[in-house]
Amino acid sequence: MADMRFQLSDKVIERLISPERGRYIVRDTELKGFFLVVGPRKKTFTVQGDLREEGKRASTVRVAIGDTSEMSTRAARSVAKEYLAQISRGQHPKAGEKTTKATSAAHIPASEAPRSVGITLRQSWERYKIAITRKGRSDRTIESYRDHIERIFAEWLDVPLIDLGNNPAKVAAKHDAITTANGPYIANGCMRTLRAVYNHARKTNRELPADNPVGSIDWNGEKRRNTGMGLADLKAWFIELAAIDNPIRREFHLFTLLSACRPAALKEAKPSHIDWRRRVLHVPKPKGGADRAFDIPLSRQMINCLIRALRFGQLMHPRQATKWIFPADSADGHMVEQKEDRGTLSKWGNELRQTFRNVATSAGVSELDARMLMNHSIPGVNAGYITRHKLLEDHLRQQQQAISSTIFGVLGDTIVQEAMVAAWLSAGATRRIVALAKDEFLRREVTTDCPLHRTG
Repeated sequence: MADMRFQLSDKVIERLISPERGRYIVRDTELKGFFLVVGPRKKTFTVQGDLREEGKRASTVRVAIGDTSEMSTRAARSVAKEYLAQISRGQHPKAGEKTTKATSAAHIPASEAPRSVGITLRQSWERYKIAITRKGRSDRTIESYRDHIERIFAEWLDVPLIDLGNNPAKVAAKHDAITTANGPYIANGCMRTLRAVYNHARKTNRELPADNPVGSIDWNGEKRRNTGMGLADLKAWFIELAAIDNPIRREFHLFTLLSACRPAALKEAKPSHIDWRRRVLHVPKPKGGADRAFDIPLSRQMINCLIRALRFGQLMHPRQATKWIFPADSADGHMVEQKEDRGTLSKWGNELRQTFRNVATSAGVSELDARMLMNHSIPGVNAGYITRHKLLEDHLRQQQQAISSTIFGVLGDTIVQEAMVAAWLSAGATRRIVALAKDEFLRREVTTDCPLHRTG
């Protein structure tokens, strides 16, 4: 049968009639050198090209890509492009095999298995990491992605992405395995990372299937964690807090509650980030990166909390305290782990952010104001017309003060308060810290009584 020419596709190949004897070739009109060899029992994707030495044709080679029953036409065409590129550079696509002269379809070994090539997951991740770094993603976000790719997907690092793109069932099985080994939330997070890396790689590697293989998984159900406290729970929590030995950690947890700041960002807070005169704490790299940097308006109680943290830091870690608000004897010089034993402190971290949101409602703070205080995105078409920093100096600070007052209001003048004051370490450095605050407001407010620390 004479050779034919078609734009090869799965439907076209399905309609091709297999000969009773011999073979015939169907050449692809879209990619020169890519064709199909149709035999009595199978149809084989193949490429043909000229190997050159010093600019002259040394030989012509034909290399089988794979059987149509094992791979799609789209996948075979992407592999063919890579093979032809290697041939054009004078490299045989299947190193170590003898280069043969191509004279007819009969010269093609029938047993040749397909070999996937192209950009690997490791290479795709390196390129994606550069892209998200340029976009200003935070170090914590990048580290989270790195952990997913380099730890969870370690065995796939040198696997060509096209293998995953052509085998979505493999990705779905991996999601099931991660769910069993690491839990549903980590499994979903890892797949979101893989999806992003694949989509970024396809921008410059068009041979990758357009359908992201992550689309094949059945996502685990995720419920919003609802572990925050209400006003009735705060007295018991304050008693637990006062019993913690390390005063710097006590102030850290208290400020987390009062500010709803994410712990990861708060651990890296520096004294230079505090603007005493404007009464704000600047957060330069929150979740979402530097583009979402914002100022936290400080209530009276939050100012006192920061000053106590600075005082305790200077007494306990004088060298590290010059750089960090919450210093520690660690390689980084600041707190690196905010977790506490649940038997010691029942709520910490993001649970305190949820508590802040609950208390905001009790304090009569609107949903919009609470979202801005927590640096959440504001939904709706009118969000772009709200200028946060214009509201910061007056309105948002008043809302912050209302929340702090509501939190401390649950203590009242009770024996609970006295127990906490007795448990709280006292130091005689208050005057020295107050001298750092040039604002007369601070001089006046710092000397007032605090339910957690009386300066006398």
